[in-house]
Amino acid sequence: MRFGAAFLDAGDGKTGRGRLALGALIGAYQEDDSGGLTALLPLAGRTLVEYQVRCAAAAGASPIVVLVERIPAALNQAFERLRQEGLNLILVSDANEAATRFEAGELILVVGDGVAPPLDLLSGLADEADPLVFTVPDDAEHEANERIDGVSRWSGIALVDGRTLGSTAAVLGDWDLPSTLLRRTLQAGARQAPVPPEREPLLVHNPGDLQLFERSLIANSRSERTDLASKYILPLVEDFATEKLMETAVRPTWLLHLTLGLTLAAAFSFTRGWLWAGVVMLLLSTPLDLVARRLGMLRLRPIPPNNFSQLLLWPAAGLALVALSWWEARHGGGWGALVCAICGAAFGQAYQLERAHTNVTLPPWLVSRRNSIFLLLPFAIGNAWTGFLIAVLAYAAISLFFVQYLVHRIRTELTPH
Repeated sequence: MRFGAAFLDAGDGKTGRGRLALGALIGAYQEDDSGGLTALLPLAGRTLVEYQVRCAAAAGASPIVVLVERIPAALNQAFERLRQEGLNLILVSDANEAATRFEAGELILVVGDGVAPPLDLLSGLADEADPLVFTVPDDAEHEANERIDGVSRWSGIALVDGRTLGSTAAVLGDWDLPSTLLRRTLQAGARQAPVPPEREPLLVHNPGDLQLFERSLIANSRSERTDLASKYILPLVEDFATEKLMETAVRPTWLLHLTLGLTLAAAFSFTRGWLWAGVVMLLLSTPLDLVARRLGMLRLRPIPPNNFSQLLLWPAAGLALVALSWWEARHGGGWGALVCAICGAAFGQAYQLERAHTNVTLPPWLVSRRNSIFLLLPFAIGNAWTGFLIAVLAYAAISLFFVQYLVHRIRTELTPH
């Protein structure tokens, strides 16, 4: 499962039915093997029901209705965390109340109680116009899933019509809502779609069932690394910090603010001559934005590209470079140190602009904030601050000319002779 392509416009109005935005109905009342609520089983530092709700929100569902029988403190805390994220979450205690929360012509994403769906299974549901039932094979591996017929069972994920939900709720009685709703949806002619093995939802009964699924979530939250530092130096630190912080209330944006704060504090330290303090702060900042992005992915709320702290990281790093050169210029480096830093920052910014406007795959050795910070370390150990300023100028200039060369070569190859 890969993250990133899951935030969809479910109400584009292009379907034949002209349906409304997708809604979602999630069960949170069944008990696990130990007698606790399955919805409260831990997953990626949160609970299973939080993952389910965020998956539904990522698929474009609103409102998200959660069917509960009781709300213990832990479940209430989970719902409060979701509400604080601005999700349109509604709790109901019976099927009739659930049915009133949706429009009659609306399609509703049903997520079975204790079902952990891969996010990419839900990512295409915005294009669906009619009821749909995802199925898995009727075999020993899926014997806990509800049987549909002699060859298939319910995966735990379905799209149902709002009218079907309303009519089912009216005659439900003591029957189980998801099972009854599934039967009536199939009887109404809903399409069945077998789920590929690599995208099958997980039906959870105990914490052990979620361990492998959680490891896959953590592994898939690690996107492609484009510089040497993040590719070869920081992975262990990044993985450790991600696994520890995902269990806390730390928000990804807080880490981005901290990264920016450390970079600006490093710039201030350089102006005061506290050179090693500045170096340490820059080194500490290198993994934080990577961890922030992974936490955002794990919580299914990726950091937007226009986050101001993220946008300011590169200019702040340039400010730290100029601050270091200003101190060095006043303590033996002369005006050349300042010129090197300003020219290096200019080449670096030009490289960033060139990179942003090309789809060329670039090698990881090219200039980056993290690469430049780790380049600083050996020069700092050798007390060769001016040497670093000269090196970073050459590094940024070579990177700019190299990417221009690649772009020019590709354009030349594509130009007909």
